[in-house]
Amino acid sequence: MATFNLADLFELVAAAVPEREALVAGARRLTYAGLDRRSNRLARHWQSCGIGAGQHVAILACNRAEWIEAMLAAFKLRAVPININFRYVEDELRYMFDNADVVALLYEREFTPRLAAIRDSLPQLRHYLALDDGHAADDAALGAMDYEQALAAASDSPLGIERSGDDLYVLYTGGTTGMPKGTMWRHEDIFFGALQGGAATGGAHIRTPEEIVERVMTGFALSTVCPPPMMHGGGMWNALITMYSGGKFVLYCEPHFDADRVLRLVQDEKTVGLMMVGDAMARPLAEAQERARYDCSGLFVLSSGGAILSKPVKNRLKELFPHARVIDGFGASETGHNGTVVDFDGEAAGPRFTMDAHTRILDDDLEPVAPGSSTVGRLARCGHIPLGYYKDETKTAETFRTDRHGVRWVIPGDYGRVLADGTVELLGRGSQCINSGGEKIFPEEVEAVLKGHPAIFDAVVVGVPHERFTNAVCAVVQLREGATLGLDEVAAYCEGRLARYKLPRQLVTVERIARTPPGKPDYRANRALALERLGLA
Repeated sequence: MATFNLADLFELVAAAVPEREALVAGARRLTYAGLDRRSNRLARHWQSCGIGAGQHVAILACNRAEWIEAMLAAFKLRAVPININFRYVEDELRYMFDNADVVALLYEREFTPRLAAIRDSLPQLRHYLALDDGHAADDAALGAMDYEQALAAASDSPLGIERSGDDLYVLYTGGTTGMPKGTMWRHEDIFFGALQGGAATGGAHIRTPEEIVERVMTGFALSTVCPPPMMHGGGMWNALITMYSGGKFVLYCEPHFDADRVLRLVQDEKTVGLMMVGDAMARPLAEAQERARYDCSGLFVLSSGGAILSKPVKNRLKELFPHARVIDGFGASETGHNGTVVDFDGEAAGPRFTMDAHTRILDDDLEPVAPGSSTVGRLARCGHIPLGYYKDETKTAETFRTDRHGVRWVIPGDYGRVLADGTVELLGRGSQCINSGGEKIFPEEVEAVLKGHPAIFDAVVVGVPHERFTNAVCAVVQLREGATLGLDEVAAYCEGRLARYKLPRQLVTVERIARTPPGKPDYRANRALALERLGLA
């Protein structure tokens, strides 16, 4: 019986097209053979440290070639790469390393002070590997080894271990329940559920692992520029999809998003694809192309994931890149790919999606909602779906449900309606999660910090429209008697306690926070008030 393992599949591609360029990341360019050898060296180093199948190795780094090398090395070793948000402060990092049971860490030296501050509270984390990022840092307290020295001392020969489609892939996501959760996938399920199953450039899913060789030798190889961070699922999935086509993955490695630099990469590398995260990236890209008119004539697909494009921005992209299709893909860490916005041609139609064969809108009895029905249901997926959440049986039971027919569904919390033509109108999450530029922000986490401010008596956090990031955090606060407070002071207080993308960008003060009869925050009422006060209603 065929088994699909992410490392085995990569090695098949690398053996088939060893001299093809696989990765461009800043000044570094690696062929498939070169990337394979370097990831073998890292895998052997970790193996020499006693790390093996099922153990968790974390990556705390900005976009760079070593991120890809480490991900592949973990797969080769049958270990599990754990994505860490590099914006996290000490408490958030401590939670992540503990919750994920991390035993080894690859990190950039910029983060050394944060790691040194929490090291003693993380007895499981024993192995530190440091990446040179230009920062001067004393790694002695961590007992870290230099990354390049570790690779130089290790063999680049294949590991020669038998792997399985049951090997574990874990993706941590902010989700909608506060602290990050680890979504657990089997390799085979993530390959078909999120990585397009070897059919990235068309056709059906491959039926055997060996069939991927025929696809990369005779099919169309993708070439993609990826500005989003690899620490998020969209970046990782985009890299693997590209490489499973035998194509070139161009990773944007600048510290800040610069639309001109991104488009110059598209122009210089002559890529056919460009990945974006909603208007936060799409709007600056449109403005840059309008100014400079880069030669992006080879661009075939502009794809957005993580946040839906607004109609005006999507229409402008269509005008500026007439040879390309502008695609909104819809999915989640728990579901993989669910569907695509239908408006490839003509006027942007908004968030109407075509569902794939395994995606449905279910009613409260877990039955599919009929097209044209007025019923609002929950988006669900069956087939190749995750095993559940790491170390969270309660949330797993809530999100992964089995219907009366014995079909297991993942139901992450998105609501929608099935239109008469079978397309889906998305209505949003049932929770209050704020999606700001592709980053998910849970209000209660920010509220907990705000309530620690001496001038704040009560607080609720809501999302309000933002020109670039689609949504932004707005703090609705009830001050203590006689207190005064400004937005700059609130942001300064939160900085260091929260990652920067979670900081409030708007502040509204009220006499009393609106709450429901049981005492829970009335998010709808507070958001309506905030929009009115800010002139956004």
